[in-house]
Amino acid sequence: MSNDGKHDPSCIFCRIVAGEAPAHRVWEDEATLVFLDIFPVSPGHTLIITKGHHENLFEAPAGSLAAVGAVSKRIAEALREELAPAGMMVFQLNGADAGQTVFHYHMHLLPRWPGQELVLHTRVPGDPVALADLAAKLVARLERSAS
Repeated sequence: MSNDGKHDPSCIFCRIVAGEAPAHRVWEDEATLVFLDIFPVSPGHTLIITKGHHENLFEAPAGSLAAVGAVSKRIAEALREELAPAGMMVFQLNGADAGQTVFHYHMHLLPRWPGQELVLHTRVPGDPVALADLAAKLVARLERSAS
C-alpha cells in the first residue's frame, strides 16, 4: 500500500489493493493498481486506481494524479496493441452527480469500436474466463515491454 493515503476497509478498491477482494490485475507499482472492470462496457475496460484511498480528484495529491496519468498511457498502449480498438475513451468522474459510483480515485480506459453506444457504466458482469484470459495477455505484454 502506498503511503500517500489511508485505507478504507469499507471501500472495495481499498480491499482490492490490500488483496482482500479479487480482481483481474494487470499492473501494479508503488502508487497505482490496474485491473479490468468486472462490469466492462467493452472488452478491455480497465481501471487505474491510486493505492492510497482518496475519494476523488479534489482529495488526491498531485503525485498520485501524475502516477495514474503516466500509468494510463502505458496501459492504453498495451490495450491498443492487444485489442486493436478504433479508439480509446479515457474518463474520470468526481461525485455521484458526475456519475462516480466507487468513491476512490480512479480512471477508466475504455477501448471503443465503430457502432458502440456511448455508455459509461453497466451492471452486466463480464465473463470471468474472458477477463482472466485478457488480464493474463496484458500482464505478459506489459512484462515484455518493460524488459
